[in-house]
Amino acid sequence: MQGVFFKGDPMAEKPIVDVNQSILSQLENLDDEIQTSINQNEEPDDEFDKLLNSFIESEKEGEETTNLADTNTSEEKSGYNYGDDESELAQAYNNFVDAVNTIAVMREIEMPKRAFNASLLVPNYKPSIGKKIVSDTLACWDILFASYPEKLSNLSPNATDEQFLNFAEGLSDQNLQLAIISYVEILIDIENCEISYEERRLKAQRKRIERALYEEYQYRQERKKRFIEAIEKKNFPINAERLINNYFKTASKDAKGAFEVLTTNPAVYAPIENDKIKPRLFGLIKPKPKDGIRENHRIGAYLKKVKA
Repeated sequence: MQGVFFKGDPMAEKPIVDVNQSILSQLENLDDEIQTSINQNEEPDDEFDKLLNSFIESEKEGEETTNLADTNTSEEKSGYNYGDDESELAQAYNNFVDAVNTIAVMREIEMPKRAFNASLLVPNYKPSIGKKIVSDTLACWDILFASYPEKLSNLSPNATDEQFLNFAEGLSDQNLQLAIISYVEILIDIENCEISYEERRLKAQRKRIERALYEEYQYRQERKKRFIEAIEKKNFPINAERLINNYFKTASKDAKGAFEVLTTNPAVYAPIENDKIKPRLFGLIKPKPKDGIRENHRIGAYLKKVKA
């Protein structure tokens, strides 16, 4: 794969200052790209984090700034329960920083403050964490450029991973070699973490949709139940369960039209049961078809006012 941090014109031949600036500029561009990814792909923190917390543990948000020279490599490699992708990224980051720190000590260059620490990868990587790693990597490249201006002048800013590794193989300085190799590993591991993050994000979205559908189903079932109970309490000569179930089926396609039918002609959804209409005048007058019509209107008028 191409180095994620580097883009440029492969035909351009630039003096060392321009090469350095181009690499630094592309690192800064990646910083912007990750921020854009956050804006486009992440839910707002309060909503998105609530969603992810149903699948993973709460992510530590503490952001204490420490010095890059204070990295305790062995502790950070083994002290946290990472996922596989996060573990490899932490390893590559630590190797890169350790190598740059050794160079800085030898050159008597002060190491910058770091934005990233390994605990931020627990339980999982997020694009906002990648932004911190990019920031630290940019600061470390400043030290490399200052320490090896002539050697790094031969490094193309649009180099591929393979070209970076070939460049590293030709180096006699083991610290610079480790820094270049670890840098390439960071590129690869960040990409892997981004892919895993996107998979988790899509899974969370799917779960949210499933939950919303289930909640809507539960709401409809409860509402059906309330309607049915309200109708049954009135002892109307109609099958309340059949009436409401058929109404809801139609309402899912045309809510306004379905309600109009329900409140003007409910018999469309369930027939009036004439045998359940009570005779009038102490049972002397048996129900007639027009009584069914009257009951149909009564039920409709009631449903227009009932709240369930």
